[in-house]
Amino acid sequence: MFGIANNFGHVQTGNPETRKPRNPETQKPETRKPETSMQHTLHLLQQLKSDFEEEQLFQKLTTDFVHRQPAFWLRSTLEGHLTGSAWILNPERDKALLIHHRTLDKWFQPGGHTEESDQSLLDTARREATEETGVQGLKLLSEQLFDLDIHIIPQKGDIPAHLHYDLRFAFEAQIEELSGNFSEVKGLTWMPLDTLLRQLDSQQSLRRMAIKSLLLSAF
Repeated sequence: MFGIANNFGHVQTGNPETRKPRNPETQKPETRKPETSMQHTLHLLQQLKSDFEEEQLFQKLTTDFVHRQPAFWLRSTLEGHLTGSAWILNPERDKALLIHHRTLDKWFQPGGHTEESDQSLLDTARREATEETGVQGLKLLSEQLFDLDIHIIPQKGDIPAHLHYDLRFAFEAQIEELSGNFSEVKGLTWMPLDTLLRQLDSQQSLRRMAIKSLLLSAF
């Protein structure tokens, strides 16, 4: 594991829409990410095995991005950055917990940007899941990546459109009771996996993770 505070360097805090992003190239050498954290991230990417052509492409593009971008985890890296998400299943593993994103007005799995307190992108995924859904005691199903996606975040204010290279980890909730933080999200729902597979307007990445969830006996 690598630490964002110790190995990644220091991530800016505050309102991302109002602060001025720092240029990673102007950061002091001691705040730059050492090679060990890059190696860990590349190892996670290398270990991902996928039968989906689009995910194989995402794997190559994300690997290339990490190789060429020293501050690949920083929110202030304006062309894009790595993020961490949680794919949360109920105890029966036939539903996934989705949040209704306030800004994008769509249903997604919980997730988001790294913070200084995170020790890894897995920690990012777990923290974001707890903050956005209120679910405690999540059981990690594997330390390996469950899914990988690249998607465009539209421009907002002074922040230009950019890419999220999203690393997803699989969790299981102990109960289905929800007490989400609605200052963080617009809504919460346990979505049946078969519904995600049937709905024509389901996002491809959600459909992909629903298909994978049917094969979780491999974990």
